[in-house]
Amino acid sequence: MEAAAATAATKGNGGGGARAGAGEASGARKKRGPGPLATAYLVIYNVVMTAGWLVIAVGLVRAYLAKGSYHSLYYSIEKPLKFFQTGALLEILHCAIGIVPSSVVLTSFQVMSRVFLIWAVTHSVKEVQSEDSVLLFVIAWTITEIIRYSFYTFSLLNHLPYLIKWARQAGLYSISLPNKYNFSFDYYAFLILIMISYIPLFPQLYFHMIHQRRKVLSHTEEHKKFE
Repeated sequence: MEAAAATAATKGNGGGGARAGAGEASGARKKRGPGPLATAYLVIYNVVMTAGWLVIAVGLVRAYLAKGSYHSLYYSIEKPLKFFQTGALLEILHCAIGIVPSSVVLTSFQVMSRVFLIWAVTHSVKEVQSEDSVLLFVIAWTITEIIRYSFYTFSLLNHLPYLIKWARQAGLYSISLPNKYNFSFDYYAFLILIMISYIPLFPQLYFHMIHQRRKVLSHTEEHKKFE
């Protein structure tokens, strides 16, 4: 659910999560920006996270080209996905110690919701790993995070390319009317729809896990009876 919200909202600077508008973060930096040491650390952190999500993106593309199908692509990027998404927990610490001017509560909620989805649902329920719905949120996260972390990196270096600023603020993958095809596409609205789709999806995944647990336990009890 957080994937779409994280993209739709303009976030804070320096790997701190979703977490404040670009103008607000800019004003906060002018008032009390991080010191040189903290800035250097945040640049390194954001460069590493950008590279990590690029690795995930390349892994997805390579797996798709090799298989010729988008089914079960999760397995090709499972390890880096878990590592770099879990690495986002550091963003809560960044907010807590004050090197990033974002809300600790909001950042915690957004980061933990993703970590929960990765470990408590996708990792724990093996059956859902081959579902297309998993690939859907992985792709959404990958696009979001590549743009987000690169935006933070260049902002900290005070050298923000227009393309990244444009992709971060508005118009990403959107098609506006009028055009010769008489067709429009709003990427912002698309991500909101993905976010809404998580509402019916999560209970299905959770109850499927409960069902599988009961099934395994019932087989175990039956086996004990025959012994």
